[in-house]
Amino acid sequence: MGLLSLAIWTPIVFGVVLLALGRDEHAKAVRWIALIGALVSLLVTWPLYDGFQLGTSAMQFVENVSWIERFNIHYHLGLDGISFWFVPLTAFITLIVVIAGWEVITERVNQYMGAFLILSGLMIGVFTALDGMLFYVFFEATLIPMYLIIGIWGGPNKIYAAFKFFLYTLMGSLLTLVALIYLYSASGGSFDILTWHKLPLSSTAQTLLFFAFFAAFAVKVPMWPVHTWLPDVHVEAPTGGSAVLAAIMLKLGAYGFLRFSMPIAPDASREWAWLIIALSLTAVIYVGLVAMVQKDMKKLVAYSSVAHMGFVTLGFFIFNDLGVSGGLVQMIAHGFVSGAMFLSIGVLYDRVHSREIASYGGVVNTMPKFAAFALLFSMANCGLPGTAGFVGEWMVILGAVKANFWLGMLSATALIFGAAYTLWMFKRVYLGPVTNDDVRELKDINAREFLIMSLLAIAVLYMGLYPKPFTDVMNTSVADLLQHVAASKLN
Repeated sequence: MGLLSLAIWTPIVFGVVLLALGRDEHAKAVRWIALIGALVSLLVTWPLYDGFQLGTSAMQFVENVSWIERFNIHYHLGLDGISFWFVPLTAFITLIVVIAGWEVITERVNQYMGAFLILSGLMIGVFTALDGMLFYVFFEATLIPMYLIIGIWGGPNKIYAAFKFFLYTLMGSLLTLVALIYLYSASGGSFDILTWHKLPLSSTAQTLLFFAFFAAFAVKVPMWPVHTWLPDVHVEAPTGGSAVLAAIMLKLGAYGFLRFSMPIAPDASREWAWLIIALSLTAVIYVGLVAMVQKDMKKLVAYSSVAHMGFVTLGFFIFNDLGVSGGLVQMIAHGFVSGAMFLSIGVLYDRVHSREIASYGGVVNTMPKFAAFALLFSMANCGLPGTAGFVGEWMVILGAVKANFWLGMLSATALIFGAAYTLWMFKRVYLGPVTNDDVRELKDINAREFLIMSLLAIAVLYMGLYPKPFTDVMNTSVADLLQHVAASKLN
């Protein structure tokens, strides 16, 4: 079995084992098996970093086995500089979520942990699939565990949120299935994504394909105006669900633009780039203002995610190396930072059972250690230099200025809005005198929570202070993609 298959199937096998165990009578054993499964899944991704060759845009660690011969569908996996970092990021966030739910989840523990491990393997499958049908199977399959996570362990309106999440994302994906079938017939019966990249297509075909892919990927990102499902889902989802949704699942859509829309329909991508840029800037500015008036902490961070992902799509469609690399770096950084923000809200929610900003005030007086971590993550969310949040945003702004000064100036306003809503929330929740008895009785984070916060803090600071390992991996693949998009494929 290849390294990529190991990365995909290790968490899935552990997840299935957990589902097979009894419900709550084995809760202690379940937690330890889940932890071992998540840890092994992360360790399995380490040889990928050691064996990854820089300086080439070719797919690495390739596995290609015939799967459904009649339709020429293959179990075809590979990694390049664009998809590389999402594999360890997925495994890392899954480990964090398993530790975070250790004491908090007391009912159906095996199903909760199992769902997250299976989801982790499926998401790694999306990032590594090089066969169109295999990609689609993984892409759709990720909905099932996340639907269950929201629908079983969510808040009071969990069923509504789970349905909204499922319907929005499924409806967008159906058009993508039509696009994949069209490409299959146009390429003479191949589902190979790399073959599609070279396939000459008419202007009309490219435009239709571009919007068919846009339907699925824009909803997943989520881009304005199809972002309305995200705040509802975040508010109702359990803390672990919110962390994985923001840190990894939103990236599946952005990744789709780079793997499908831009290389398969380059002429249409250039023609319609103005639309994506306009929608991205709307997300960055308008949704930033919407975030500012939120009273619910989770809703505020959910809108903040939409604004930050607007930066990603903006970077991709300005078609220069700084923009695309910056968008990719921002995706990874947002994985660490948004995951940390949602887990921080979870720490408070587990104690007070309220997400309302008004329920808090002066938390720093009773939870000084936790407040220090929360401050770091809030600063990273604002894009403070020295944190992961800064690197990607700075690269995208530089890329935008290179393309058009006014574009750069408009995108830079996001830093101002980001600082405004994040720091205002921090001030109202953490600073000042203690406002009520709930806050007065709070106990500072325990060893388990300290471990989670420390791991995320190290990731946020390491990436902010030394982004070279992240950018080195992607540079050659990004340059190759831009060269590909610049060449016309009209037949």
